[in-house]
Amino acid sequence: MTRWSIAWTGSHEVVVDATPDQIWAVLTDVTRIAEWSHECRSAEWLDGAAGPEVGARFRGNNKVGRFGWSRVCTVTELEPGRTFAYRTDGGIPPDSTAWTFRLEPQFGGTRVTQSYEILKFARWMELATIALVPPHRDRSAALREDLLRLGDVAAGTDAVQN
Repeated sequence: MTRWSIAWTGSHEVVVDATPDQIWAVLTDVTRIAEWSHECRSAEWLDGAAGPEVGARFRGNNKVGRFGWSRVCTVTELEPGRTFAYRTDGGIPPDSTAWTFRLEPQFGGTRVTQSYEILKFARWMELATIALVPPHRDRSAALREDLLRLGDVAAGTDAVQN
């Protein structure tokens, strides 16, 4: 990654004191994402979906600083208690990112791994994002903190909403 590019892929992992089932319950209830995400302020299921299943869609509403945006997300992989993945689509020009969360029991808690891959992003939008949304240059620390908050929320030790 150079000063004038964004990391198009990344992976972050933490071990938290919540069980995989506790994490799963919070993670896959997209209406609770504001409790642990640093930028997603709300999400709602679309098309009559009431919960996660492959092909179900939801809309996430995000904000960083003075910039806000929303994306429609489609669940692409679902293995209860282990894997939750979705792809974002939208924007002008269109962009797309694949997000995957993997849960693994670990020493009485859970290893939570979050990975992402930007699938489509116009170069001029990448440059605009770098210039106008500095936190998106390197989101490693913020994404790691999100996972720690997810663990706290799932364990019932943090009920603060953004």
